[in-house]
Formats: sequence, structure tokens, C-alpha cells
Amino acid sequence: MAKVPAPDRRLPVERALENGLFLSRWLMAPFYVGLVVALGILLVVFVEELILALPHVLGSGAEQAILTVLTLIDLSLAGNLVLIVIFSGYENFVSKINLEGHEDRPSWMGTLDFSGLKIKLVGSIVAISAISLLRAFMTITQTNAVDEVRIFWLVVLHVTFVVSGVLFAAMDWVASLEKKKPAEESSGG
Repeated sequence: MAKVPAPDRRLPVERALENGLFLSRWLMAPFYVGLVVALGILLVVFVEELILALPHVLGSGAEQAILTVLTLIDLSLAGNLVLIVIFSGYENFVSKINLEGHEDRPSWMGTLDFSGLKIKLVGSIVAISAISLLRAFMTITQTNAVDEVRIFWLVVLHVTFVVSGVLFAAMDWVASLEKKKPAEESSGG
């Protein structure tokens, strides 16, 4: 037997206010469109880096080739990061993207909650930071000049990102344990 919904006992003002607040989520949509533009900007910079590197492929040496590849990987990871924020942010805060039947739909789309988004973002930032640090070390071997202050701050930032990522993961783990407790208590286990 179908369950009959309870009558709505809210005042019309309360109902209108709550509907207005719920509709305000659409104010976030232009932010995600702006991030699509930012993704296009990253693509332009990626193509520019690639075009500038191609004439120097022969005779540039291994270190220069690795630096170029690290730059392209860095831009690619930044693009991935923007794409993750666009998809999961839009789905978590604005509206579902209805592409269930599409063969190219990423498997994580629609399943990534705010906690998972946070972990993916921190992971991407750590990877980008690691590549920047590696590029700085590669530059040292290429130029034999050490910018100690820059290297120091790159290391400090990288360690900060790593520690932040570990702390975020630990907080999510503790939160998941807290969620399991009530379920175990109610099941008698």
C-alpha cells in the first residue's frame, strides 16, 4: 500500500522562503561555466608549451625534455583538477547531470560526495606540488644554480599539502567510524 504524504503544514511565507533558498543553488552555475573557460585557458597554455617545445626536441638534452614533459603533466593534472571540481561541484551543489546511458560517463561521476571531492582535490594538489618541486630540482641540475629560498618554500608547501591531505583523510576516516557506530548499535552488534 502506497504511503500517503503528510499535509504540508508550513506557512506560505516559510514555504516560499525555503523554495527560494533551494533555488539559490543555481547562482553557482555561472561559477562552473567560468571553470569551463578556465579549462580552455589551461588548454591554450598546454598547446603553447607543446608548440614551443617541439622545435627544440632534437639537441635539447634529457633534462630539458623531462622539464618539458613535467610542465605538460602539471598542466594536465591542473586540468583534471578543474574538471573534477566542475563535475562533482555541479552535481553536489546545483543539479544532477543526467548522462546515465552515455558510454563515456566517468565512473566516479554522481558518486563523489563532498568528502571524496576534498580528498581528490588534495591528492591532485599534492601531485601538482610534487611535480613543481621535481621541476625545481631538475632546473638545479641543468643550470647549476641553487635558489635555496625558492627550494625551501617549495618543500615547505609540498610538505604542508601532504600533511593536509593526511589530516583530511584521517578526519574522513574518523567520521566514517562515527557513522558506523549508530548503525552497529541499532543492529545489536
